[in-house]
Amino acid sequence: MPVELTPNTIRTAPKVLLHDHLDGGLRPLTIIELAERVGYDRLPSTDEAELQKWFTDAAGSGSLVRYLETFEHTVAVMQTPSALRRVASECVQDLADDGVVYAEVRWAPEQHTEDGLSLAQVVDAVLAGFEDGVSAAAAKGQSIRVGALATAMRHAARSREIAELAVAYRGSGVVGFDIAGAEAGFPPTRHLDAFEYLRRENFHFTIHAGEAFGLPSIWEAIQWCGTDRLGHGVRIVDDIAISGSTLEDQLASAKLGRLAQYVRDKRIPLELCPSSNIQTGAAPSIAAHPIGLLRRLHFRVTVNTDNRLMSDTSMTKEMALLTEAFGYDWSDLQWLTVNAMKSAFIGFDERLAIINSQIKPRYAELMG
Repeated sequence: MPVELTPNTIRTAPKVLLHDHLDGGLRPLTIIELAERVGYDRLPSTDEAELQKWFTDAAGSGSLVRYLETFEHTVAVMQTPSALRRVASECVQDLADDGVVYAEVRWAPEQHTEDGLSLAQVVDAVLAGFEDGVSAAAAKGQSIRVGALATAMRHAARSREIAELAVAYRGSGVVGFDIAGAEAGFPPTRHLDAFEYLRRENFHFTIHAGEAFGLPSIWEAIQWCGTDRLGHGVRIVDDIAISGSTLEDQLASAKLGRLAQYVRDKRIPLELCPSSNIQTGAAPSIAAHPIGLLRRLHFRVTVNTDNRLMSDTSMTKEMALLTEAFGYDWSDLQWLTVNAMKSAFIGFDERLAIINSQIKPRYAELMG
């Protein structure tokens, strides 16, 4: 008999996370303690529960710009090697406790140099923290593999520099590159030099596209920049003509436009973040989130947390919400997990090993 699907049993299932921001996943208590240590006195609250609520409420305004403003507080307390190392270690431990067996965690090194750290010192501190977290998880009998994504800010002009930094740390823990930040007014084509460099170096990258901005952002990310994955990409649904109010009616009527067809045909992974997408206004609700349609249309859908602090979420919570909204069973959750593992930026052999040794055996047990 299959194991009953509950938040507790979902937590025991192996999960793969491709889209998680380091500066969006701090523990509220850690923010408070680090703020006190560095003399940062602008926190909205120094009560752990109240601070968590402030972040979630502020991020839930429906505006991506307002959502991004919450990072001022987290980035402010992540300006020293010890703070970066602590936050990175706790990130890995929290993910391992949630059943994540593989994660790609991204952050923007350029945002952590205000107190004089070099970009290399920032990367060294974060990678050391990841190693600490993996060791701490192993001591608890948990297995987790973590890859870092070096992110450049799309409103800045350091993308080529960050791309070179990412490639320099290839083999040392950095597995890919990303650009993030407000989409409107800052198209990915502003950073073509960085993407051309990455392609010459045979290095993987993803681009935040199709979250707060629509199809042009997705088209540029794919056709001009050559992205391997779409960070969010939820607005690809704008290129799918549907009618009817039920999912079944929409599936029966769905007609894919040329861009949507291309994304599906090429198996370009979508790094969907359901709770975050609702907060930023990219989707109206979990029940109406395009992931339901995109999964049934066989797009390369993956489930992610984006910012665990701002959304007060985890991979377990995201999967539980989707299970409730769309009636997913263990086979659906395995499909989503394998999709993500296939789309990871590590080597094929290692991806296959995690699928065959950790993901499929455990889901076989859960499916009975």
